[in-house]
Amino acid sequence: MTSIQENYTARGALRSRVEAVIAKSQNYLLATQHAKGYWWAELESNVTITAEVVLLHKIWGTDAQRPLHKVRTYLLNQQRAHGGWELFYGDGGDLSTSVEAYLALKLLGVAESAEPMLRARQFILARGGISKTRIFTKLHLALLGCYNWRGVPSLPPWVMLLPDEFPFNIYELSSWARGSTVPLLIVFDRKPVYRVAPQVSLDELYAEGFANARFELPRHGDWTDLFVGLDSLFKFGEQLGFVPFREEGIKAAEKWVLERQEATGDWGGIIPAMLNSLLALRCLDYAADDPVVDRGLRAIDNFAIETETEYRIQPCVSPVWDTALTMRALVDSGLEPDHPALVKGGEWLLEKQILDYGDWVVKNKVGKPGAWAFEFDNRFYPDVDDSAVVVMALQGVKLPNEAIKKAAMARTAAWIVSMQCRPGGWAAFDLNNDQDWLNALPYADLKAMIDPNTADVTARVLEMFGRCNDLPLDEPVKTRALNYLLQEQESEGCWFGRWGVNYVYGTSGVLAALDALGTQPQAIQRGAAWLVSCQNADGGWGETCRSYNDPKLKGQGVSTASQTAWALIGLLAAGQAQSRAVERGIVYLLDTQRSDGTWDESEFTGTGFPGHFYLKYHLYQQHFPLTALGRYRALVGSP
Repeated sequence: MTSIQENYTARGALRSRVEAVIAKSQNYLLATQHAKGYWWAELESNVTITAEVVLLHKIWGTDAQRPLHKVRTYLLNQQRAHGGWELFYGDGGDLSTSVEAYLALKLLGVAESAEPMLRARQFILARGGISKTRIFTKLHLALLGCYNWRGVPSLPPWVMLLPDEFPFNIYELSSWARGSTVPLLIVFDRKPVYRVAPQVSLDELYAEGFANARFELPRHGDWTDLFVGLDSLFKFGEQLGFVPFREEGIKAAEKWVLERQEATGDWGGIIPAMLNSLLALRCLDYAADDPVVDRGLRAIDNFAIETETEYRIQPCVSPVWDTALTMRALVDSGLEPDHPALVKGGEWLLEKQILDYGDWVVKNKVGKPGAWAFEFDNRFYPDVDDSAVVVMALQGVKLPNEAIKKAAMARTAAWIVSMQCRPGGWAAFDLNNDQDWLNALPYADLKAMIDPNTADVTARVLEMFGRCNDLPLDEPVKTRALNYLLQEQESEGCWFGRWGVNYVYGTSGVLAALDALGTQPQAIQRGAAWLVSCQNADGGWGETCRSYNDPKLKGQGVSTASQTAWALIGLLAAGQAQSRAVERGIVYLLDTQRSDGTWDESEFTGTGFPGHFYLKYHLYQQHFPLTALGRYRALVGSP
């Protein structure tokens, strides 16, 4: 047999394997569709979300109404051999996460002399103890008297009264920071210390000894120390009882919180905003059976996952995102556009389009509503990324009423165009939300106070317009966006990933967008060359969350199904379907699929706040590989 014949036979065998793997993946995803038409899987984060819910229920006295005894099992199962708890899988343990887990276990009745607690204590003390934790950890400890409020930044309530036209106001905060900070204006003003059962102390977690602890904000020896000085002035005013417009600010914050609660009880669709809003209402002496509080507590229950032995809370839920991406994968892998599952999913998505004005209208005076949010219900905070993906998902399916579908898509596209930021790109939730100095505030140690435009969201928008030819995109809008993307390309050829880990995610998205528009071949080839350069020996791709802190780790990490799929999607967009790198990546996906049609990965490949909060989308490892395999088959042909 000649080498040409051997290659032909080998490629035929590869394509046959691709067919079989696609069919198994499709069958799995079709079997997991919910009866109402959506797809939805767990959104996993670190244990602080669950630990803080334990604290919340203890403060409200509603802990006996929930199976919190199962949280103890969950937390102990998540403890690692080194004694701590992780921010993301395999990170070696995180101090603040470990302190919050330790507190929750004490609240759940675990004795500090228990072996897991002794190991946790050793881990925590070796890393500096409570005094070295983040601000939000100290806030939660202060609520129980385990930390002194003097070491927590002051947030003057009069911030609520600053007009929208003022250079700084609450709408200069990102949507997630705004939803979490407004209720904290009330909490930080009241500085409550609650008595709970069991009453706990964490004195043993002060590395310097509790008596030697200095409850103060850290100084950095640079211009940001100005904010520490201002904080001292705020605290001095509080001691004198001089807080201008204090009650007016508190009332404005209370009104804002009440107005933004969904009928389902949610605030902003994220647990931090929900927890902080309920803490604010507790400070204002609302009762646990008040309808606002009851709805809020039940909304948190809806984020829970309960098994026979464990009870944990998701930081958010992602049905719109999961549904749109899964539909795209099924279409890309050959499912007919009018398949009943796709029709059902498409009609569910149409029902979820948000036709109300949200917070975005404060800075966007021309846009009309018509976007989608991430969650089941979040009418105040639709986002550009979800909306663009939903439009592409709808573009790929055929619904009974195509006119309604197309009108919904056109409305969304117009809203997205109105959200283009000054530099030319798009952010997730807001327009021109880019005052970076806010991340220097003592309160902002998560560095997530703003929502600037990013390459990955911008790429999603441009891919949408490239794939949806019926949606008009004015040339000046397109040119500004392309110029922004070209400016954001790194010297190595890659792009930063704000919402997925990390440069593999960002590069994949931009290559898909540029290919859809049929432009910038040189930038495409530079991006593709970078992806090829960081392929692992096993044929896959991976990137550690640590690449956000250390740029030398760009594109480096153990191979995962989701990140391998992202790299393949980028390389296929770059015209490399017949390349050796793509073939090796495809074989990696084929070899790692399990017998039930799924892929598995432990790593966190989603990003909440770079460097500080990461996510594991449990459907990423399913639909992204199917998308990559489907696009590969479309380009190389069936056997």
